[in-house]
Amino acid sequence: MQMSILWYLAIIIFAGILCGRLVKLLKLPNVTGYLLAGLIIGPCCLKLVPKDIVEHLGIISEVALGLIAFSIGSEFKLSYLKKIGIAPIIIAIFEALAAVVLVFLGLIAIGKDIAFSLVLAAIAAATAPAATIMVVNQYKARGPVTSTLLTVVAVDDAIALMAFGVCVAVAGMITGKSDTGFWTSIAKPVIEIVGALGVGALLGALMLIPLKFFKKPGNRLSIVVGTLFLGIAIADITGFSSLLLCMALGAVFVNLSREGDEVMHVAEAITPPIYLMFFVVSGAELDVTILASIGLIGVIYLLFRVAGKIGGATLGALIMRADKKVVKYLGFSLLPQAGVAIGLSLAATTVVPDYGPQIRAVILCATLIYELVGPVIVKISLKKAGEIQGRV
Repeated sequence: MQMSILWYLAIIIFAGILCGRLVKLLKLPNVTGYLLAGLIIGPCCLKLVPKDIVEHLGIISEVALGLIAFSIGSEFKLSYLKKIGIAPIIIAIFEALAAVVLVFLGLIAIGKDIAFSLVLAAIAAATAPAATIMVVNQYKARGPVTSTLLTVVAVDDAIALMAFGVCVAVAGMITGKSDTGFWTSIAKPVIEIVGALGVGALLGALMLIPLKFFKKPGNRLSIVVGTLFLGIAIADITGFSSLLLCMALGAVFVNLSREGDEVMHVAEAITPPIYLMFFVVSGAELDVTILASIGLIGVIYLLFRVAGKIGGATLGALIMRADKKVVKYLGFSLLPQAGVAIGLSLAATTVVPDYGPQIRAVILCATLIYELVGPVIVKISLKKAGEIQGRV
């Protein structure tokens, strides 16, 4: 008997709630429980949610990431940006590029060729904001580390895309696989970033119009969700980053609207079940069987990326004379890696097709480890920084 998609969504939600409560007893973040729930009920273990169903639930991930990016963007008020200055941007550049450089040098040291090392190293720059933001929201973290972290993970996506564009252009020239010129390859991610920010900003400004005429919370929630759906759809059509687009949408909206905080509060009402389903589905997509294929290349990627993220963030914070807590703890909150990295690994196969399966396996293994371990490390870091209050 063919089960309804709603049957599987019900399983996903209740499994997420149960595992979220169980890991709470171990003082672990809810997101870790959601990921474990997906891993257990997914095609890798109990198969309560088959692989074909998981593949059809991609829209949940798109909507959840759009909401998360919108929420991050809403933190970018001009008054806040004037207060913190450019420090988070400089830190983001250092942590992203340090991860790329260290992974590249590590791969070269074990004898891998330059093109392969460049492409795989470029993916190391990407950081997944979703798990980090979930931990921040769950524990209501507040302080200099959290404030800097929110800005750094927001900027990180743009830096990762640009770094990947440059590395892929160089690798394409080396291998002769690229069918576009060097400058064209570099310009492509820049155009995508500018386009995403421009469309997002336009939608953020246009969203003000219907909100003037609809004051009830239900109507306002519908307008926000509808605008986000439109933005994500445009990103899918144009190839722009939906994260950057929705981030710009949120940032422009809160800076132009006098009721920005009120509308954001209304929008938050819809997020808990969507975030829960997103992380359970993400867990169901993880495949522990590929861990055996990671090899020395995977170990270097995992360890050297961690060293780059922590070392780069620390160095950037020291140069910008950031708060001592930011210097000490920020880097540990930048380890999660997921959607963007997986997307880049797919794009990489066109540049170094001979290494495509190997790059894909390494990134999928890294995603599995970073997503399960990363949120726990984020929580510990913010706790040690004194930005999570109470016993957790």
